[in-house]
Formats: sequence, C-alpha cells, structure tokens
Amino acid sequence: IWGDPLADPLVKTESPEKPATACETPKGSVTFPADWSLKTRLLFTSSQSFSWADHLKAQEEAQGLVMHCRATAVSLPHSIQEPKLSTELRCAFQQSLVHWVHPSFPWVQLFPRIGIDRKMVGKNSPWSHDESLQQVIMSEWALSFTSLYNLLKAKLCPYFYVCTYQFTVLFRAAGLAGSDVITAVMSPTTRGLREAMKNEGITFTQPLVEEDPSKKQKNSEANSQGDITPKKENGNTETDEVSDESDEDESFSWLEEMGVEDKIKKPDSISIKLRKEKNEVKLDHKPESVVLVKGTNTFTLLNFLINCKSIVAAAGPQAGLPPTLLSPVTFRGATMQTLKARSVNVKTQVRSGYKDQFSLEITGPIMPHSLHSLTMLLQSAQRGSFSAGFYSHDPTAVFNTPIHPQAAKEISADLQNCGLHPSTVEQLSQVNQLGKLSLRHLELSDYRYTWKS
Repeated sequence: IWGDPLADPLVKTESPEKPATACETPKGSVTFPADWSLKTRLLFTSSQSFSWADHLKAQEEAQGLVMHCRATAVSLPHSIQEPKLSTELRCAFQQSLVHWVHPSFPWVQLFPRIGIDRKMVGKNSPWSHDESLQQVIMSEWALSFTSLYNLLKAKLCPYFYVCTYQFTVLFRAAGLAGSDVITAVMSPTTRGLREAMKNEGITFTQPLVEEDPSKKQKNSEANSQGDITPKKENGNTETDEVSDESDEDESFSWLEEMGVEDKIKKPDSISIKLRKEKNEVKLDHKPESVVLVKGTNTFTLLNFLINCKSIVAAAGPQAGLPPTLLSPVTFRGATMQTLKARSVNVKTQVRSGYKDQFSLEITGPIMPHSLHSLTMLLQSAQRGSFSAGFYSHDPTAVFNTPIHPQAAKEISADLQNCGLHPSTVEQLSQVNQLGKLSLRHLELSDYRYTWKS
C-alpha cells in the first residue's frame, strides 16, 4: 500500500482568493478526490530528481507492459532511497503509462477530438471520400464499442470514454462514482441531440439544470395530496409541458382584477413554446447541458450512438473518422499506447543563489487511473513531496458532477478484477466531490495532499 497508513477525512484547500473554512487543516489529506476529467498534460515538480523515469531498460519496459496486461498490483515501500536503482519502481512507472485506443492511425491525432480541426488540416485520410472504407471502419468501431460495454457490464473494465468531434461520453461500471448501476455522462449536448435521445426512448436527467423552487413546492404539495401524474420518458411529468402556460395565466391574473385584461395581449401557446425552446437552446454546448444516463438506458444509448450518423463528421478534416475509444484495459480491436514522459532539470534563482529544480512532464490522453497511479509512484520516489499542475480537456471537467448521494457498498470486492490497483478503485468509487470543476493543482508535503480546483 502506498502512502501514510493513517486515514484522515478528505480536506480540500481552497483557492487563495477564497476564505478558508473551519474544516481545513494545514496537514492536508492522505488522498485526494477522484477527477473524472481527461487530462492532456501533467507537470510534476520536486526538489528530488526525476532521472529515475528516464531511459528505461528494454527488460524494464517489457516487464511494465506485462504487469499492465496481468493487472499486477505493485506495493512500493513508503520511501525509496535510490529510485534510479529500483527496478520495481521503473517497471511500475511503465505500467502506469499504458492505455488502450481504437481506432489507431499514427499520423492522425485522435485526442482530443473537439476543436482540433486546424491541427488535422492536410493529414492523409483515405477514408474521407471512400464510402466502402468508411463502412468497414465504422463496422469495426461498433464491434470495439460493444466489446467495451460488455466488459464494463461484467465489471472487467472500470470505465471508458467515447470522444466524438462534438461531445464526449464517459461510461462507468456499477460501483464507481458512488453509483450502484452503470452510468453514462455526456457533455456537451445540444437540444437536437437531447430530442433525438428522447425519441429513441433513452431516459436521462440533466443534473446541473436546477428546478424552479416554486414549481418544486407545488409538485411536492400535489404529491402530498395524492395526485397521480403520468410520467414521460425523460422522467418529467406531462404537466411540465404546460407549466409555462399556467404560469403565464397566473402572471396575468392581476390584470383581470384591475379590469384591463382585454387591453393587454397575452402571449399565445406558440410564443410560450418558442420561449421554452429558446431557454433549452441556451444550454447548448455549455457545462449545464451535461446529461446523465443510468442502468439499462446505457445499453439503449450504446445502440443510439452506434446508429447515430451525426457522431461522425460529414465534412472537414475529421470526415469519416469514427469517435475515439479510450480505455484503461484492453478490448476487441484495441491498440496499446503509452503516455509520453520527459524529465527536465533546471536551475531556479533564490535569494542565496541558485537551486536545482526537477520536473517530470506527462502528455497524452491521461485518464483518472493513470493520474492516481502516477501520484502513488511519485509519493514513494520523491519521498513524500512534490507539486503538480494539471491541464484538463475542458469539455470533460463537468464529468465530476455528483450523480449519487451515497457511495455504493462493497465496491472494491465487486471491481477487484477490473484491472486497476485496489487503491485506485477505492478512490474512483467515492462520490464525486469536485462538482463541474477539475483539479488544477496538487501539492504533496510530508505525505499529505492539498489541492485546488
């Protein structure tokens, strides 16, 4: 087990501009909240050298890959005196960099997919104008997607991402993020996409869309009186459709009391509908547009995405290119890839002169399990002290939105064969704490974490 065996409640360090709360402590915590956003870059800095991460031997690299494929859980000592001489550490480092991708075209950037059209201009894409080739590629992609979902359902894969050129979907196995059922979080979305999902019978919620308190009170009063209201597919009541209209009637009731109601033109039903649609469109492409799908509806979502033509660009640099599948474990049609690591030693100026400052940069599609694994390794290798800056893929920060009030029970036992270290599974099992934010900075001092989001 990495780190301090003592257990403290999680404590978050607020941003400097925010006042400290009574629950904060300068000691920090022995762990930090799970961050479900995808990262593009991590930058670790320390007073201890990162040279141990450079130039892995062929045997160490091979052993690290095998350890990943066999899901070997490594237990490093509390502190490693000579990290460069620790073969176990270097193998575990290689293991923590591995991830799986589909499709794989080495000359094409497959992550991130949102907002990279300029970087892809001029790249060779033989499938963009060949419909038969597109069909083959999409057929293989559908098999890989289905394979991942089946692994997820069997709890042999903890989670995976589907990255399209317009939105990203995070599928999580039952037991993660405090949910006892499979969940899928999609962001950003548009009104058209949400309507298409409803038409396919997919029940979903929008966790960040707050319900009007007055309507909530009315609904609770109606429920207490035993009123029975039919449900719609998306979980809302049918009366919600006319709620805007009834509110309009109530807002004009004072005109009737004054006897001037005939002189004021009330908005008709079409105007009310247009205004409602305008409010829905305002959410498009924003974090608040995130949708949550649970349970068996995630399978319906799988079929919807496989058959949805709009998830593939019809024109432009990404034309005909299927969404990128990212997973911490292997699946049908997957290609093994590793994150890129580079250490740098620099001199920084201080009052007394100069001192050595060491940094380790990790780049690539960095998933939550890699982030946690790397921090556990560095905790031992850097003797319990380092700083880290995180660079998130912004559209995925909202994946930290809480989806369940309480953590599921016996999660670790259920997910023991999912391919992740037990400590990582324990972290990812906790209820989301970051809201729609992501970690920006992490500090480890004397084996205690503090963080900013």
